[in-house]
Amino acid sequence: MTQKLQELFNLPPAEETTGTGETDSTAEGKPSIEEQRAIIQEVDSAIDKIDAALPFVDNLDVSDRELDELSDLAKEKFQDLIDLGMNVEARFSGHILATAGTLLGHAITAKQAKLDKKLRMVDLQLKKARLDAQNTKNDGEKIVDAADGKAVILDRNELLKQILGEKPKD
Repeated sequence: MTQKLQELFNLPPAEETTGTGETDSTAEGKPSIEEQRAIIQEVDSAIDKIDAALPFVDNLDVSDRELDELSDLAKEKFQDLIDLGMNVEARFSGHILATAGTLLGHAITAKQAKLDKKLRMVDLQLKKARLDAQNTKNDGEKIVDAADGKAVILDRNELLKQILGEKPKD
């Protein structure tokens, strides 16, 4: 690779090859275990800071109430415009009914925004639980958590007996 390509793509210098086809590896390019641990500790502290900041987020319920109020208002005015559109001349009712349809679209959008926000929060909680479960490893053994679940292998007859409340035979 040429020097110009390295500068153009902002690449590190290429490794020099010896006459035998082997490459001279430099220890400078590879971070040591201590450096990696330090980086991981920095990332962990940053995650802890983010976790500490998350509970302080407030006014989430206020925005839900506001979206509900907007949706209710839009539905109420939609019904008013539908009633008005049915009681005026046909030449004027088209514009009124189109406006009513727009209001109904706004009501749907407000409800959808509220649901999207809740789904994002649930998704974030699931991702956090997954990361917490991955971080609960000790010496290669994973600590059993509620997220891991518990399973029992049963055949159909034993399952039916348990459902019906009978004791399974040993």
